[in-house]
This record gives sequence, structure tokens and C-alpha cells, in this order.
Amino acid sequence: MKRITIPIVLFAATLSQPTMAQQKLWSLRECCDYAVEHNITIKQQENQCRQQEIQLSNAKNQRLPDLSGSASQNFSFGRGLTSENTYTNTNTSSTSFSLGTSVPLFTGFQIPNNIKLNQLNLEAATQDLEKAKNDIRTQVAQAYVQILYNMEIADVAHRQISIDSAQVARLKALLDIGRASEAELAQQKATMAQSRLTATQADNNLQLAILAMTQLLELPTPEGFAVVRPDLSSQSSVQSSQLATPNEIYADALATKPEVQAQQLRLRATENSIKIAQAGYYPTLSFSAGLGSNYYKTSGFKADNFATQMKNNFSQYLGLNLSIPIFNRFQTRNSIRTAKIDRENQTLQLDNTKKSLYKEIQQVYYNAVAADQKLSSSQQANESSETAFRLTQAKYEQGKATITEFNEAKNNYLKSQSDLTQARYEYLYQKALIQFYRGQELNL
Repeated sequence: MKRITIPIVLFAATLSQPTMAQQKLWSLRECCDYAVEHNITIKQQENQCRQQEIQLSNAKNQRLPDLSGSASQNFSFGRGLTSENTYTNTNTSSTSFSLGTSVPLFTGFQIPNNIKLNQLNLEAATQDLEKAKNDIRTQVAQAYVQILYNMEIADVAHRQISIDSAQVARLKALLDIGRASEAELAQQKATMAQSRLTATQADNNLQLAILAMTQLLELPTPEGFAVVRPDLSSQSSVQSSQLATPNEIYADALATKPEVQAQQLRLRATENSIKIAQAGYYPTLSFSAGLGSNYYKTSGFKADNFATQMKNNFSQYLGLNLSIPIFNRFQTRNSIRTAKIDRENQTLQLDNTKKSLYKEIQQVYYNAVAADQKLSSSQQANESSETAFRLTQAKYEQGKATITEFNEAKNNYLKSQSDLTQARYEYLYQKALIQFYRGQELNL
């Protein structure tokens, strides 16, 4: 076994050393942070939040007075009524200026309810942004685990080449002294060729997984990208009874998951929408004020100059405007009904979000339980296949087993290693997902 194990260790060290020296290793947290910062969907969601901030600002500004100014210049030609109450052909011109303002005093509580509505919409949009960030983090974690798994599979494939190479060298030596046949050597060379093909496919799968990750991170190229391998040497299976139950996970998720928070905020916002519609039943009161002046001239008649007329015609006004709704073709009533239906739909949407969340948690929980059991079984299978491989190797070297039996034991051992690696990463990922649903950071 030492003649096989030592070349494998040296081969693995040869592979890893230049990679570590030339490539920057990305941790899962770095990948998630980078993806959140550069993802286009998240940037679009951030713009949605900015738009909601503008809407909130507009709602608050409705309390402010408005101010408008106007100026007009008119010319009149042809017959017209004069000051002597006769008609004659005259040309007249007039110039006027005005400045006015109005302030809403009472709008049936429409303005404060509209402000509250937009505030809740902004908070909901912020939660939508957090949901988008969580989604991209989950996608990154899946891609990250896939890279780790493909890295381990590639390592197993290259170890298989190392073992087959050692056996080819051994059979060549035995052939030279007449203790092995050409057929055995040819069979082992064919096995090594198949191992090289398997390793090539594994390397390609790894490269594709890296490409998928770099595309997810919006990186321009996958060249030089590599991830940090977590230490799995101390990882072992735990009893599924030690995992939090779906109900416990769900209770934590309800308090932390942004998709639930967003729907709850939108449900609260529907109450303000109803109040805004009900404002149509209330009278409205506004205050207005303004000032203005004008200049008037008729051809053929003497008129004061522009400055004198503007001074003499200067006027100011103050006013209160009360509007009482009496009948508006049932528009207010129907607006209230529509707002209440929106509230019912939002209640259903919240219930649907909660149910979908609970289904996700159930799936993650039972996946974790299955991964836990698979990890335990894979560890036992790996130990058994390793023992069988060592015994078969010893028998083969003593001439008591055929090359076919040796290759079968070797393949079973390498497959058990591959299965164990897959089980470890699957369990690691599912366990991290459970903690993520409980409000903790997604980390392996």
C-alpha cells in the first residue's frame, strides 16, 4: 500500500502548490459579498427603493403651500364698447401680473395616510431588496458547493490515474522477468486510459462549475478563480434528532425572513389605502392668497402710464375654500370597496408566502436528515471498501488475485470516496441552509 499511497500524496501536492501560489482563493463570504455588490438584479431592486423614497418625499411635500405666478398680454382690434357706452373701431391692449398660493388645511386625513402608505411601501421595497440579496447568496452557495464537489471528484479521478500508473509500471517490471503477460499489461493500460478520460471529464466539469460561479459574480473571466476548501477532516454525522425541527426553524424564519416582512408591511399599507379612499367622504378646506395688478390702454383715449396703473391697480386677496362632497356617482364607495378587496388579496398573499416558506423549510429539513443518514452510510461504506481494496491489493501483489479483481476493488474504493465527498458537502450545505433560515449568515 505504501508504494501506491506515496505517489498519490506527491501527485496531489504537485497539483495544489502552483494553484495556491497563482490563484486568489475566494471564501464563500467573499463570493456572496461580491455578488451582492455587482449583481444587476440587486442594482435594479436598489433603484426601486430609490423610487419609493421619491414617492415618500412627494407625499410629505403635499403639506407645503404651492406658489404660482402668471403674466398675460392681450391685444384687441375692431369694434368695441367704449366708456361712453358706444361702439367704435378701437385698438386696446392690456397687461396683467398675478402671484398666488394655496395651503391645504384639511383633506379628510388623506395626506397623513398617504405619507404612511408610502413609508410602508418603502420599507416593503427595502425588504424586497434583502430578499433579492438572500436569493443571490443562496445561488452563490449552491455554485460554491458544486465547485467544491467537482474539485474533490477531480482529485479522486487523478488519484485513480496515479494508482493505475503505478500498476502499469509494476506490470512492466513483472513482464520483464516473466511474471506477467502482455495481456495483463494491455488490460491495465486500457484501464489507465479510461481513468485519464474520466479525469478529463472531471476537470471539464470543474471548469464549467467555476464558469457558472464567475458568471454569477459578474466577473469578466473565470481565469485565476479558485475557492477555499473547508476542512472536512473533522466533520462527522450527527443524529437527526439534534437538528432543529421544522416548526422551530419556521418560528425563527417568520421573524427574520424579508419576504414575510415585506408582505406584512404591504398588508399594513392596505389599511392606509382604505383610509385614503374614505377621505372622499370628508369635506376639504384650503387657504389661498394672492396679489396682482394690470395695465390697460385703449387707442384714442388718454390713459395713465404703465407704472401709475400698475400701482393703482395693485390688489391682494385672502380666501378660504370649503368643498363638501354630496354625490360623486358612487366613486368614493367603489374606491373603498376596491381598497378592501386589495386588503383581502394581500392577506391571501401573506398566507401564501408563509406556506411557501414552511414548505421550503420542510424540504430543507428532510434533505438535511437524508444527508445526515447518507453521510453516516457513506463513511461506513468508505471504510469497508478501503479495507477490501487493501486486502485485494495485497492478494494481487502476492499473485492470489487477478488484475480484474484488483481493478474492481480499486474502482469500488474510489467510488466510495466520491460518494463520501458528495455526502459531506451535501450535508454541509443543507446544515448551512437550516442556519440561514434561522436568521444566521450563510456560511460553510
